[in-house]
Amino acid sequence: MSIKENFVVSKRYNMISMALMALGILAIIGLYITTHSGKGTEDEKAVADVRFWASLLQNSVYFLLIVNASMFFICATTLAWGGWQMAFRRVPEAISAVVPVMGVISMAILLAIVFGDKHNIYHWTDAEHVEHDKILRFKKGFLSKNFFTGITLFTVAGWSFLGWKMRKLSRSLDNKPLASMAEAKKYIWNNTVWAALYIVVFALTIMSSVPWLWLMSIDAHWYSTMYSWYTFASTFVAGMSLIALFVVYLKNKGYLEYTNQEHVHDIGKFMFAFSVFWTYLWFSQFMLIWYANIPEETTYFKPRAYGPYSGLFWTMFIINFIAPLLILMRRSSKRNYTVLTFMAVLIIFGHWLDLYQMVFPGPMTDPKTEVTHVPMILWDFVIALGFVGLIMFVTGKALSKAPLLARNHPFVKESLIHHT
Repeated sequence: MSIKENFVVSKRYNMISMALMALGILAIIGLYITTHSGKGTEDEKAVADVRFWASLLQNSVYFLLIVNASMFFICATTLAWGGWQMAFRRVPEAISAVVPVMGVISMAILLAIVFGDKHNIYHWTDAEHVEHDKILRFKKGFLSKNFFTGITLFTVAGWSFLGWKMRKLSRSLDNKPLASMAEAKKYIWNNTVWAALYIVVFALTIMSSVPWLWLMSIDAHWYSTMYSWYTFASTFVAGMSLIALFVVYLKNKGYLEYTNQEHVHDIGKFMFAFSVFWTYLWFSQFMLIWYANIPEETTYFKPRAYGPYSGLFWTMFIINFIAPLLILMRRSSKRNYTVLTFMAVLIIFGHWLDLYQMVFPGPMTDPKTEVTHVPMILWDFVIALGFVGLIMFVTGKALSKAPLLARNHPFVKESLIHHT
């Protein structure tokens, strides 16, 4: 049997990825032109400018978080000493190679917003406004430009460096088999230590400070202690769906011969389980605030659940919970490539809608009239396709640079005989 060890980027694959990137760039240009036409009052121009930057913020942060979820998956399974994922480990490794690229883009957008005059997105960046706002004045030790910049730089640098180190460790065995059991133990130990360091950085960023700063501070008067876990669950299940799409694509192209239905089934389990976990966090956060009915807390959900964003809010709930529950609960669904592909695309889109409703209501609320607007979502969706093209392009390049099977890894055999 001939094994296709190396991925070859086809012309069609490159053409699709580049076409999507071009479409995204054109959409960014089109959105900028439509929002900066120079017409209207100064307030209307400010709202239009904010709408442009909010779109870039939402898309860049969302896709950065879901590609970074691949490295979290690698490090979590490494700490668990799991071997079942080794047959397709190079897929999440390749996806994680997008993090430095997406990180630089997101960082540039975030810092442009913070150090620009886009105060309608982050109200706490307006020093004069903060001095007259008791709540923001109390939070200014945390909600400050310097702290925001420091955490953002630390986050992007930490994810990029530790991801690179994990990929380097993995590829170091491709042409250098381990000569003894002692070398194998040393290798596993080094892998475990670096994975643990990544998990610590991940805990200090995604599971705490980053969602607060990048997303929750858009509604700076409101806070939720569950917000970071909610963001993690949303982006991790989307990240597992992205892994599923690449695995199915490679299988259909004749690659990943050692990845079988058992592996695909387990990826489907992650998609199902974390859809339910996301729903648990969604319900816990929403139900407690709804039941307590405290004005300071309900202000966040009024435009989302009961206002102009209610249609989008409940649509994304149906997509992110009801659909996975009804479809992915069956064993056969998680083993069917067509169904799994459909659900992966649906979940990624559903959680993109989730982040959309997390970002836009705040910037799209007029501070004078307190009226919330819903912008035309088509622009944002086409910009999202541009980021999808970028992920395809960088992941494809990363996949082609190393064998698709980490054949000399001590746990490879465990993956080859894996069954559920």
